[in-house]
Amino acid sequence: MGHLHFQLQQHTYMSRMDVSKNQMVGKLQENIGKMYPNLNYLNLSRNHFEGNLPSSIGDMTILEALDLSFNEFSGEIPRELASNASWEMDLNLAFNNFHGQILLEQLKSTLTLQMSGNQFTSILPMVNSTYSHLSYLDISQNDISGVIPKGLIGNITNLVALIMANNSFYGQIPCDLSAIGTLDLSHNLFIGSLPVCLNLPKLEHLYLQGNKFTGSIPKGLFNFSSLLTLDMRDNSFSGSISIEIKQLQDLKVLLLSGNHFTGIIPNQLCLLKMISIMDLSNNAFYGTIPQCFHNIYFGKIGATNFNYFIRESGLMNLDRVPYMYKGLLEKSVEIYRSFGYLDAEVKIEFVTKYMSLSYKGSVLVHMSGLDLSCNNLTGGIPLELGQISSIIALNLSHNQLDGTIPKTFSNLALLESLDLSHNSLSGEIPSVLIDLNFLAVFNVAYNNLSGKLPDMKAQFGTFEKSSYEGNLFLCGPPLDKSCSKVNESYPTPTQSSNAGDKKWYQVDPLVFRTSFLVSFIIFFFTVMSLLYINHYWLQRCYNFMEDLIYSCYYFVFDTSKRLSNCLCNI
Repeated sequence: MGHLHFQLQQHTYMSRMDVSKNQMVGKLQENIGKMYPNLNYLNLSRNHFEGNLPSSIGDMTILEALDLSFNEFSGEIPRELASNASWEMDLNLAFNNFHGQILLEQLKSTLTLQMSGNQFTSILPMVNSTYSHLSYLDISQNDISGVIPKGLIGNITNLVALIMANNSFYGQIPCDLSAIGTLDLSHNLFIGSLPVCLNLPKLEHLYLQGNKFTGSIPKGLFNFSSLLTLDMRDNSFSGSISIEIKQLQDLKVLLLSGNHFTGIIPNQLCLLKMISIMDLSNNAFYGTIPQCFHNIYFGKIGATNFNYFIRESGLMNLDRVPYMYKGLLEKSVEIYRSFGYLDAEVKIEFVTKYMSLSYKGSVLVHMSGLDLSCNNLTGGIPLELGQISSIIALNLSHNQLDGTIPKTFSNLALLESLDLSHNSLSGEIPSVLIDLNFLAVFNVAYNNLSGKLPDMKAQFGTFEKSSYEGNLFLCGPPLDKSCSKVNESYPTPTQSSNAGDKKWYQVDPLVFRTSFLVSFIIFFFTVMSLLYINHYWLQRCYNFMEDLIYSCYYFVFDTSKRLSNCLCNI
């Protein structure tokens, strides 16, 4: 840890400076721009620099890349920062303590602009000019509120990625976003339906998570044939999934959890063969699980052997990507200076192994999962699900599924997480599941399963009691109930008949008395209710009671009189 000291004389020969990922502290010298006027690359990221930015940075007129991210800089952005630049600049000020307004007027020469993770409160576009250079704008994780400025989108003619997540934007989404490839509006305050007029012919990644959108998915969205990622989680979307979704043939990630979708899960989803991750959990889907899900690749070799993130075909030349954009942000882009290339490192959250985990980059390419939990699905588990040999996470919990656990699940060789809990499954747990060597999480709690648990071998030797609780007739380790005791405690009627006069049942006195009392109370109040409703029966009841009383009276009177006469005669 130390300070960055500069010599007093001017260094006109130096063109690059990189002191990133050190323990540098302190403030930058006010005249840093005058001392290094010919720098075209300056990287001070991931240190502990603080204080305001010197306005003299504007004197670096040929600066092409400036990365000050992940420091503790504060104050407002100097107007001279990029306004004097004669070249297109890549500017990264992410994750500092900058505040105030983002004035695009002073940043008109920027090619890529990352301002996320600061304390900016507003963004002011240029009204009378267009941004012909700006390709990527990230203003996520700030304190910006209000509607999206009208001039912001319309005047940025070549914008391919717009990241505005984790702010307080509200109002309508602009319709004309024709050049956008990545649009992230997640975790804002947008409400209402998605505009029908959305024009996103080049859209590849759409993130709308954590807003208050309502209504159904506009059919026009299914015309975005380039769409790879569709994230609409945690909103209030409703209705059924349109069969038009089959048009999204290149879709790889479909996240619809935490909404109010209903209806059956359409078989047309099976036509989206390229999908690796599908999350339909926490909705109100009903009906059976489509048997055709095995037609989806879910990460099979051949589905992910190309770069998921490359917009155009062909391999990327990483030497042409500015170093400052490689792996800095959770949702970052690497901009090529050549036309048409965009590499967006997308971050996807998916619940597996009881946790919401994030996957990005090359890890995301190898991740696959299907989550249908917390719906109203019925019927049995299709045997065909056992043919999805490359799936890593499968969650069918909290439904109303019945039948047995398919033995074909033993074919899911790469499976790491299997959750079938909170259903009505019956039968035994197939012993062949022991062959799942990568299974780290297994949960069948709260079903109607019975019989002996699979031997505690391989991965099944790591599962605890909680994986099996709520199944009264399961036995064997790790449960405390041995299978021999279970057989003795619950003999069949056939076994009891062979036991002679020995009873095969037991009567609990407390249960018997309680049941009798409850039955009597129910009978009494039922009779009283009927008498109260039907006056004819009530009158007949009164007459019957009166006759009964007189009969009892005269019976007692006559009997006592006869008894006294007999005694007198004696």
